[in-house]
Amino acid sequence: MQKRVLGKSGLEVSALGLGCMGMSFSYGPPADKQAMIKMMREAVEKGLTFFDTAEVYGPYANEELVGEALQPLRNKVVIATKFGFNVGAKEDQSGKPLPPLNSHPDHIPQAVEGSLKRLRIEAIDLLYQHRVDPAVPIEEVAGAVKKLIQQGKVKHFGMSEAGAKTIRCAHAVQPLTAVQSEYSLWTREPEAEILPTLEELGIGFVPFSPLGKGFLTGKMDDKTQFDSTDFRNTVPR
Repeated sequence: MQKRVLGKSGLEVSALGLGCMGMSFSYGPPADKQAMIKMMREAVEKGLTFFDTAEVYGPYANEELVGEALQPLRNKVVIATKFGFNVGAKEDQSGKPLPPLNSHPDHIPQAVEGSLKRLRIEAIDLLYQHRVDPAVPIEEVAGAVKKLIQQGKVKHFGMSEAGAKTIRCAHAVQPLTAVQSEYSLWTREPEAEILPTLEELGIGFVPFSPLGKGFLTGKMDDKTQFDSTDFRNTVPR
C-alpha cells in the first residue's frame, strides 16, 4: 500500500482510506457488526491505515464500531472523526428548538470526550469540523481545537466541505492538516478554489465519495432500487 503525507503536517496515512459511515448509517440498514469488524481488521492487514468516522454516524454507533474493531490495532492506524452537530438533541432545556449545527467552543470539548470514549483511544489523530457553523466564527472553532491539541486530546485539525476563505481564517489560528470534500469523476468543484488554496497553504486533501456514492462502480443503473433508509433516495443525481 502506498502512503501519503497530509500537507506539511507530517501525518502519514495510506493512499487509500476506509470511510466507515456506510457500515452503520445512511446507506441502508446497518451491516452485520462482526462482519464489519472482520473487514476493518483485514484492511489493516492489507496495509490500510486511514479510517474515517464521525459522532453523527448512527449517531454514535459507527464510532463505537470503529473503536471495537481497531482497539487491538491502535498503533497501526490513523483514526479521523468529526464534530459539529447537535447529535440527537432536538430542543434545549427550555424547549426551544436547537439548530442542527453546533460548533460552539463549549460544545467541542464535550463532543471530543464522547468520541474518545467510543473510539477507545486517548487522542484523536485527525479531528474535522464536520460542517461549517455560520453561527460561530471559525476563528473561535479553531481556537477551541487548538486548546484540545495542547491538552493532548487531539493531534491534528481538519475541516470538511469548507470554503477557501474559511479555510484560510481557520488555518491562521490553528494550522489545518487536511480538508475533506466530495471529489470524484462527476464532482469536480474542489478544483476551482479549494485545491489551489490547499496547495498554497500546505494542507492535505482527503476526497470522500471518490466512487460517486457507488454509482461509478458500474453496479448501478436506472433500475437500481435503494432501501427506504438509504439517503441516496434523496440525492437528485
